[in-house]
Amino acid sequence: MKDPFTSRSRQKTIRKIMLYAINCIMGLLFLLPLLWMVASAFKPEQRIFQDISSWKAFIPIDFTLNNFKQALSRVPMFKYIWNSILYIVMTLMLSLTINSLCGYALAKFKFRGKTFVLSLIISLMVFPFDSIVIPLFIVINKMHLLNTRFALILPFTAKCFSIFLFRQFFLDIPNELLEAAEIDGTGRLLTFFKIVLPISGPVFATVFILDFVNHWSDFMWPLIVLIDDRYRTVQLGIQAFFTDPPVFYGPVMAALTLAVLPMVVLFLFFQKYYVQGISTTGLKG
Repeated sequence: MKDPFTSRSRQKTIRKIMLYAINCIMGLLFLLPLLWMVASAFKPEQRIFQDISSWKAFIPIDFTLNNFKQALSRVPMFKYIWNSILYIVMTLMLSLTINSLCGYALAKFKFRGKTFVLSLIISLMVFPFDSIVIPLFIVINKMHLLNTRFALILPFTAKCFSIFLFRQFFLDIPNELLEAAEIDGTGRLLTFFKIVLPISGPVFATVFILDFVNHWSDFMWPLIVLIDDRYRTVQLGIQAFFTDPPVFYGPVMAALTLAVLPMVVLFLFFQKYYVQGISTTGLKG
């Protein structure tokens, strides 16, 4: 007679193996375009599409750095990368401060109209950014901020989704901990910075990564508000490769590789906190 516990254990093991296998296959499918891009960046121009129908597409055969030399000589990529990093860091410093304080107030304070404010924030998450581009451009123009870094920073200092993430995380912080701090004479604002902030690393890392990726890949808004080459972002720099024909895809792949590298490094360093933040903000599947 078969042991039912052994049979169940075997079934669980098989399910886990199948789940891991499916996850690995899905992960590989998502990585293939990235691997092809990186491999193509180190290939001569003629081999990029010559090898595309075989496994050689993912191996840098005839390794060369000439694509990177051409990319950097045609467009000041490092300057554009620095511009993007600078404006994103400034945006996130303001955004994390403002949105975390708003989320904290909605999670822990009692005030008139709190339900309405929360409902308004959640409802505004439905509207895509494209629907407010024209009104936002008019406001920035009236403020005489076009072609400045402030045009890239100010519109994104407050975000409904970030506020919602912070609120969901702060709801799980025990009220007794905050009340104990207030009894000791710590004000509400000081309680946030001394008690709440040190234990909120996961949600801050989550919002940081999501906003960084969103701003890093943004093309439309910088294209609209920036004219001077001094303030161009990395996405506008990549677009410059397609303005003057003929288009050589070797340098394009090299530029894309340089543009993707900061995001990959960022995620590798913060992935642990990112997973923790998602699992503790009520967004897990």
